[in-house]
Amino acid sequence: MFAGGGIGLGLCFIALLFVGTYSAAAGMSGAASGAVGLAKGAVPARYQPIVEKWGNLCPAINPALLAAQLYQESGWNPRAQSPAAAQGIAQFIPGTWASHGIDGNEDGKRDVWDPADAIPSAASYDCELAGYVKKVSGDATDNMLAAYNAGAYRVIQSGGVPAISETQNYVKIIRSLEESFAKPVGRVQPSQQAAAAIYFAQKKLGTPYLWGGNGTSDQGGRFDCSGLTQAAYRTVDIELPRVANDQYNAGPHPSREELLPGDLVFFSDDLNNSRAIHHVGLYVGGGYMINAPYTGAVIRFDKIDTPDYFGATRVTKDGAAALPTTLPEG
Repeated sequence: MFAGGGIGLGLCFIALLFVGTYSAAAGMSGAASGAVGLAKGAVPARYQPIVEKWGNLCPAINPALLAAQLYQESGWNPRAQSPAAAQGIAQFIPGTWASHGIDGNEDGKRDVWDPADAIPSAASYDCELAGYVKKVSGDATDNMLAAYNAGAYRVIQSGGVPAISETQNYVKIIRSLEESFAKPVGRVQPSQQAAAAIYFAQKKLGTPYLWGGNGTSDQGGRFDCSGLTQAAYRTVDIELPRVANDQYNAGPHPSREELLPGDLVFFSDDLNNSRAIHHVGLYVGGGYMINAPYTGAVIRFDKIDTPDYFGATRVTKDGAAALPTTLPEG
């Protein structure tokens, strides 16, 4: 996967990179307002045009929000099925599909298993719910999401998001995931947990790689790439998914020029598709990461500027917590 770098760079190197790069964070501001686009590759390429088109169907939704809902529902699996009989990429139950499914691709049929119908139907249903609760005070999108979870009547009756923990959690999850799928329009806020995550990873330098390694004692404390990043952020009470391509959705996405130590950096077989990510490392500054590269190598420093460099994620606690732990089977 990666060559060069070596652990001989030493802890002085990492300290200098960390201090020099992280100090630049002080002047960063949050994202500016504006039209919401999609982060690079966050939506699989075959679905991106549909999500971009239908994500602008009404003011209460946007492409990143629609993407967040689809990812939360099915993980982009068009054949997903849940124990509750929910079907397809948007996880419509048969009764809801019968009432709200539309022929999005205008081929003369409404097919819950066809993303070209199911994604437009999800957007259409969102906008229909937004219309039901448009006179309710508060944030229109929050109210729409609450209506999706608890029903429009409860939102109207409560005068906003009802005091139902499941509903409030659903709204928080989708709004957090929305930030992970949105293309930043300004600089991304620096992480407050980066230093501790890097400290953990640098203590593992020189440890042999193990495919599937989680660092447990029976594995000799060895890691693979995503096992290392998961363990590093677990030390700061952030639980990342186990798989690298899911870790990409754990926060907003700084550009290459805006990278700060602690960001996760990703490498993909398809530079337009985050689901094709095959490697992750922990950025330390100066164009280097700490990573567990491959069988036969050790945890070490490597350069990030390789042809398969995909992008980065600035992990947030809410972003990681919003990621689904289980998805329907396909």
